[in-house]
Amino acid sequence: MKQGAIFDMDGLLFDTERIFRDSWTETAKRFGQIPQPDLPAAIAGTSGAGMREVILRYYPGTDPFAFQESCISHAADILKKGVPEKPGVREILESFRSKHIRSAVASSSSREMIMNDLRSTGIDGYFDVIVSGEDVSRGKPAPDIFLLAAQRLGCAPQDCYVFEDGINGVRAGIAAGCVTIMIPDLFEPTEDIRAGCAGIFPDLQAAQRAIESNIL
Repeated sequence: MKQGAIFDMDGLLFDTERIFRDSWTETAKRFGQIPQPDLPAAIAGTSGAGMREVILRYYPGTDPFAFQESCISHAADILKKGVPEKPGVREILESFRSKHIRSAVASSSSREMIMNDLRSTGIDGYFDVIVSGEDVSRGKPAPDIFLLAAQRLGCAPQDCYVFEDGINGVRAGIAAGCVTIMIPDLFEPTEDIRAGCAGIFPDLQAAQRAIESNIL
């Protein structure tokens, strides 16, 4: 069993990727654009300049800063009504705590949004480290956010589990050298993901069982 556990947030801890998907669609309409169905998968896990590059690729000629801010604000307004928690979140966090495995959140969201979501659901106390998209210059699929999370946990990357739901996030975990586990949400694993990650499970409960059985 590893020494650290690093969790993505949206789509992994919380059922929020659908909210962001719908927010990208609404934002495109607001900017007079035709919504591109492939955008959510391409943009999931990115942050900052990387996110704006994707916006310009799909919607050339738009103001990527305004587009980005509009989508995030739209999603944040919806999330004020409540953050839906994914099944098995508390169980796996309790399991790691009981085994003295330190846990981190590594999310491309802003620190403010991360803390709001964690506090509103009451799971903020489980995490020793929080790393946001604001803490790194390169977002996922670059490995930076997971390397920084591992460093702050005091663990070598290879001694950390990474739990992710998105393609960019899984690629980042693999590139960081972490034991990367995919829990698919909106996006199905590609061939390179299947070849590179340590395991693919339907939910966190199944992943927890595999870890406790020493499969991972």
